[in-house]
Amino acid sequence: MHLSIIIPAFNEERLIGQCLQSISTSLAQNYKPGFSAEVIVVDNNSTDNTSDLARQAGAKVVFEPVNQIGRARNAGAAVATGEWLLFIDADSKLNSGLLADILHLIEEGKSVGCGSKIEMKGLPWWANSTLQLWTAVSVSCRWAAGALVVCRSDAFRDVGGFNQELYAADEITLSQELAKWGRERGLEFIILTKHPLETSSRKVLLYSAPEIFGQIFRVLLSPRSSLQDKSKLPIWYDGRR
Repeated sequence: MHLSIIIPAFNEERLIGQCLQSISTSLAQNYKPGFSAEVIVVDNNSTDNTSDLARQAGAKVVFEPVNQIGRARNAGAAVATGEWLLFIDADSKLNSGLLADILHLIEEGKSVGCGSKIEMKGLPWWANSTLQLWTAVSVSCRWAAGALVVCRSDAFRDVGGFNQELYAADEITLSQELAKWGRERGLEFIILTKHPLETSSRKVLLYSAPEIFGQIFRVLLSPRSSLQDKSKLPIWYDGRR
């Protein structure tokens, strides 16, 4: 089985190294005969050393000029050669236990894909409560968090990949489309819970509570217009790092 690991990255020189190191370590700890993997970093029009650091770590680097997370993920998938695709954000760290769970899910042959619970260290109480609420929704609805999405490559291509009309929450629509594709073939889309993915809490440090909740409420009140307009999603696209 060949796995393609795809990392969208925009100005991630501070965190891309630890992400790639976590992947390398997890792959080594889960190696078995017949298993291979490739790592693809999608430089989403970065102005820092993201690409150089990725190449130095041995990753294949492709360039996507339009600064949009869905386009970056799709650009990586377009050059991927694996039967399975694993999308992980550049500010996240893949642990060996989670990769083992993913490989077990693949080997079982009962699923079209999966997401994972996520954890962020050092959160204030209000942010931790928000994360726990998202976790409950994610597990109940089987919606993947964007920090990690895994799926069969044929299913990904059949459903059209990530929706490029959306600048955020495209992982939710992809989860729904993959789940539908899977049901038609007796397969399920699940959320793994045993080994959560560790992802960065930097947005909580970079933005105030009013900014974060204001962004959430704007999306909830007007999801279509907000999610299709990058200017209305500053927490994702204002470039603050």
